[in-house]
Amino acid sequence: MTQQERNFQMDYIEFPASDIEATKRFYNSVFGWNFTDYGPNYTSFHDGRLAGGFTMSAEPVKGGPLVVVYAKALEDTQKNVIAAGGKIVVATFEFPGGRRFHFADPNGNELAVWSE
Repeated sequence: MTQQERNFQMDYIEFPASDIEATKRFYNSVFGWNFTDYGPNYTSFHDGRLAGGFTMSAEPVKGGPLVVVYAKALEDTQKNVIAAGGKIVVATFEFPGGRRFHFADPNGNELAVWSE
C-alpha cells in the first residue's frame, strides 16, 4: 500500500501497561497477538492487521477511546478473557448488527469484543 493509500487511516494504537510480561501473556492467550520488545518498558504487538504497543505507565487512561476487537465466537472469546485474568465490565448485549461485551485487561484498560 502506498503512503497516499494509507493517508488518514489508523496506523498504530498505544496502551498504558503496569506489567508488560502479564500484558503479553494475556493478549497472546486470548487473541494470539505477537509481540516485539523494545526495551523493558515497551512492547509492540501485531494482530495480523493493525499494530500497536504497550508502554509502562502507572495506570490506564480512563474514558479514552474504546477499542473494539472482532471475534467469530463471542462466547468462547469471553471465556478466554476470563481464563486469562481479564474482567468482564459490561455483560454481553445486543446492538443493531451484532452483540458485544467489554472487558478490562490486567492493566485496567477497557476494550470490547463484538460479533454478528
